[in-house]
This record gives sequence, structure tokens and C-alpha cells, in this order.
Amino acid sequence: MSTVENSVAIRRNLPPGTVSLFFMQTFSILSFSVFYSTLALFITDKLGLSIQSANSITGIFFAANFALHLLGGYWGGRFLSYRALFCLGMCVQIIGCILLATVNEACFNYGLATFLAGCGLNVTCINCMLTQRFQPKDNRRETAFLWNYSAMNFGLFIGFSLSGYFQLLHDYQRLFLFCSLGNLIALFLCLYFWPNLADQNTAYSQLKKSEQRRFYLYSLGLIIILPLLLIPLLHFANWANKLVLLIGFLMLGTIIGLAFQQTSREAREKMFAFAGLMGVGTVFWTLFLIAPMGLTHFIAHNVERHWLGLTIPPQWFQSINTICIVIGGPSLGFLLNRMRSWGIKINIPTQFVCALLLIGLAFLVLPIGIAKADASGMVSPSWIAASFILQSAGELLISPIGYAMVGAVAPNSLQGVMMGMWMLAMGVGATLSSYSSNWMTAGSNSISPLMTNQEYSPIFLKLGLLAIVSSLILMMVVPKLKQWINQQSDVQKENDLRSTTDSVIMPRE
Repeated sequence: MSTVENSVAIRRNLPPGTVSLFFMQTFSILSFSVFYSTLALFITDKLGLSIQSANSITGIFFAANFALHLLGGYWGGRFLSYRALFCLGMCVQIIGCILLATVNEACFNYGLATFLAGCGLNVTCINCMLTQRFQPKDNRRETAFLWNYSAMNFGLFIGFSLSGYFQLLHDYQRLFLFCSLGNLIALFLCLYFWPNLADQNTAYSQLKKSEQRRFYLYSLGLIIILPLLLIPLLHFANWANKLVLLIGFLMLGTIIGLAFQQTSREAREKMFAFAGLMGVGTVFWTLFLIAPMGLTHFIAHNVERHWLGLTIPPQWFQSINTICIVIGGPSLGFLLNRMRSWGIKINIPTQFVCALLLIGLAFLVLPIGIAKADASGMVSPSWIAASFILQSAGELLISPIGYAMVGAVAPNSLQGVMMGMWMLAMGVGATLSSYSSNWMTAGSNSISPLMTNQEYSPIFLKLGLLAIVSSLILMMVVPKLKQWINQQSDVQKENDLRSTTDSVIMPRE
């Protein structure tokens, strides 16, 4: 079957509203991809701050972004519909991009905080809208999340490509204005497909119209206040990173406490499995999120980037990741479905083991590349490409699968919160990534490869070994985790019944 025919077949086999979410994901992620790949370089090149300061600010930006996903997961479906919260988030992001387009240091914290407020709230909305298109036991959910993840990475690829182009020109003004255009398109898509994206069985959808309007006004006021609360976090980045770690530990305790509150043993053990896999995810994201911080500076100063008379911007190396995901996401979904049709059972913990092993290998190849650097200390780009390919393979096995895992183990009442907690693990990983990135250049003000290679190499080695050891430990408890996740709980049975009898999806596409 050709690619086009396969795409049409997949579209016909997905619930209404699903495909529109794929396009919304692509355009809404454009602006985030620019910040992901360029923020650290913008802070050092345009604002003139140190690499350590850039890593700290970038780290708290990503950490707060993922932590806000928890707020978005709790907020959406309770005080505002997921689609309405997404639209408000897009509007706030547009304002933030316009402020940053002034390229004015005085507006930097205001613009970044405003963008962060919108970006942090809307990602959970898309994932929750997507998971609500499916019943809890629907195996198509995993395939849909893989396609959604590919759509997201296609948007990342476009953003990385344009970021590199504008960064070489040092034209950050047009770059940030381009970001606002992607957000505007995503906003129009959400409004156009509005009927297909209605909440399913959420607390907000069951409120009276008068109560919905009242909560809408409250939510609008909170969104206006939120950027003002985020500005101190960006201004005191070192302190804020420690706060994120504290919140991460508190959330781990919270999920364990919620597990003990479950009425059945099966539901309790599912949440224990979630807590364990969330910890594993934190280790993975600690390594993965070094890419926009320490690894970006390593590529900028320690990697040979000249080819056929052209200078390759650091952002374009990150496009390797997105290409792998765009190709690998649907391929993995097809492979998993085919393996299930053959009677081969695929379990989530084993995929997490493979993800940790792959990202561990991704960091172990970097010291090898440094050891084989030329006389000036410049590392061949092939080692960076190999690292990104391995990272991408690991990402495919943990990130979209993790989202699908939340839909499989979480009760309806906790689904949004647990989706936010899963993303909070990324925030904790981002904070740990900023610390790791600063360790790479601690005590050195030089950007000479001959000086900094000896600082990067041992950190890359230690991080790679950490991931591999973690994967071996997880491998030993896979049977128990698999048992906990696969059993049918009373809560899950109730969710199945409710979804079968009460779920109504309005046809549009």
C-alpha cells in the first residue's frame, strides 16, 4: 500500500477530530521549537550573558513549561474546556512572541514569561483532547499518539530549519514574528474544528451554562496574572530550578498518596507502576534535554560545522531528531500493530528499558568522538548525527508511549492531572539537564575546543553510564510492572462502561 493510501486508511480508522489535532499540533509547536533550539544562543549572542546563565534560564524555561503542563492538566476539563484553554494559550503565546520580537533586553523577561504561560498550558490540552477521542481499551490510541508525535516533530523540523537560517543572519526579530504566525494558524484550526473537539465526560462539560461562563471569566483573569508570577522565576533562575526539584519530589509523593486512596488493589498497583515509570522518565529526560543547552553550545564551538563552503547552524543538527521521529513514529505504530496481529505482546516497561539503553549509548558515542577529534579539537559531525539518531530511537519508545500509558492506567477523574505529572517529570529532567550542562563548563571561561573537550567528555561518559545502569535495574522489575499495568481494575472497568454508554463524538471530518 502506498504512503497516501495508508494515510487515508489510517484517517478513516480514527475517530472524528483526531486528524485535526495532528495539524493543530504541527503549527502550535512551531514557536516552541524556535525557543527549544535558539533560546540559549539568543541569550549569549544577543543579550551577552554567560553560557552558565543561559543554561540556567533555559533550564528553568523548560522546567516551568513542563511544570505548567500539570496546571494545564488540572485546569482543563475542570474550570475550562480543553479546547477553550488551548485557544487562550495560543493568544497568550502570540503576545509573548510579539514582545520578544522587539529584541529588547528590558522586554525579555516579560516576553518570555508571557510566552511560557501560554505554552505551558496548551500541550496537555492537545494530549487530553486526543486521548478523549478513544475509549480506554481502544488499541488505536497508541497509534494515534505516535502519529500525533510525528506531527509534532514535523512542526519541530520546520521550526529548527527556520531558526538556524535566521540565527545565521542574527535576525531574531523576524524569527519571533514567524513564531506568532504558527500560533495564529493553530488558533484558527481549533476554532474551525471546534465541534469535533468537545470535552468528553469532564467535570466542566457537566456544569450548567451559567457556571461555565463564571469559570471562564475566572480562568481569563488567572491567565492574565500568570505571566506576572513567572517573571521572578526567570529572573532568579538558580533559585527557581531548586524549586522545580522540590515540586517534583512533592508530586511523586502525591501520586503515591493518591495510589493509597484507590479502593481496589488493581487500581492502586497501576498508579504505583505509573510512579515508577515517571521516575524512569526523569532519568531519560535529564539526558535528552541537554540537547538545547550543553549540547547546543558543544555543537556551536566544538563540532566541525563547515561543509562545501557553508556554515551549518547548531539548530539544523537537531533536525536529525525530528526527521527520525517523523519517519519512525508511523513506522513504529505500524510495526506494533503488526506484531500484535501476530500474537506478540508488547509491554510498556520493556519499551522504557530500551529507551534508557539507547539514550545511554547516544551519550557514550560522544566521548569516542571527542577522543577522535582533529588537531584543533573539532569533532566530526558524524558523531553528533549518530548520537541524535540513538536519542530519537529512545524518544520514540518513551515519550508517545508514555502519553498512551497515562490513558491506560489513569482513572477518568485523574487523567488530566496524571498527564500533567508525566510532563512534570520532563520539567525535573530539564532542571537536572541545566545542572549537567553547567558542570560541563564549570570553572572555564574559554570556548576553545582543546580546553573544553576535556570538560565535556567525562560528563557525557557519566550520563551515558547512568542511563545504562538505570535500564539494567528497570529490566529486573519489568515482570512486576507488566503485571501491575496489564491487570483490569474496577476503576478501569467503570471507565470502559462509561465510555461505551456515555461517549458521544460529534462527526465533522
